[in-house]
Amino acid sequence: MSEDKATSISVHASSTGTKNVRSRAPIWKVLSALVHDKLALTGIILLSIFVLAAVFAPLIAPQNPYDLAQLDIMDGRLAPGSQSMTGMTYLIGTDDQGRDLFSAILYGLRTSILVGVSSAAIALIIGASIGLASAYIGGRTDAVLMRIVDIQLSFPAILIALIFLAILGQGVDKIILALVVTQWAYYARTIRGSALVERKRAYVDAARSMALKDRSILFRHILPNCLPPLIIVATMRVAYGIMLEATLSFLGIGLPVTEPSLGLLISNGFEYMLSGDYWISLFPGVALLLLIVSINLIGDALRDILNPRREG
Repeated sequence: MSEDKATSISVHASSTGTKNVRSRAPIWKVLSALVHDKLALTGIILLSIFVLAAVFAPLIAPQNPYDLAQLDIMDGRLAPGSQSMTGMTYLIGTDDQGRDLFSAILYGLRTSILVGVSSAAIALIIGASIGLASAYIGGRTDAVLMRIVDIQLSFPAILIALIFLAILGQGVDKIILALVVTQWAYYARTIRGSALVERKRAYVDAARSMALKDRSILFRHILPNCLPPLIIVATMRVAYGIMLEATLSFLGIGLPVTEPSLGLLISNGFEYMLSGDYWISLFPGVALLLLIVSINLIGDALRDILNPRREG
């Protein structure tokens, strides 16, 4: 029989046994629920502002804070609202190098969001593939893969990232790799639990009886029904990745000064906090806090909306 016919059989079997995710929570329904949730809507608005500001940073920022030709050391540590000798107004002040903090935050957002999203996406692909294979194959393969996951999860993420960065050095690509290594196990564990349930459903038996390839069964039939918990974990992991990158950069082992992030900006101004130049760390810290809170608000709402035990 054709694969299309097997697909129709699998969908029918799924609807009679357990509701298919796509019919239970279509995208438009999820979006509608998010918009009608006040906290989630607040998160969406905040996150949209941050993403747009990061994308259009070169057009919005008054200066390129990492172009040495545009910097003047004499403008270092100017208070919010101060003006330079050339008449430029610094809305939220400057750092010790004379960089406009508003511009630096916009550029820092680009790096922080890039690192968080990229690391979460790559870790999701790797972890989901391993988790799916582990649950579907079962037996000794499942046992070995899950022991590796257990070992991974037994170590603090920041310790693993520190070791990798100490070996590989600094850089955006290095820190993304370090974050992928620390996060893939969460996706593998999450999707394995869902896949163990789904592989016993009638639609999987129907697909097997049609002699479909294992890859097709895994990614066309089982994976779509495992997406809700995976989406929730991915959302939370983006926020966690941004926070972990900021922590590593604050410690001075994350990103080099030529590749700014919010964590690095906070670190640069930390030594001036007690001297009264609080704004150098305060405003990047507020931006980082609001960015993480906005993502978590969306993640919390998605967890409630996609909960299979949720009434209605």
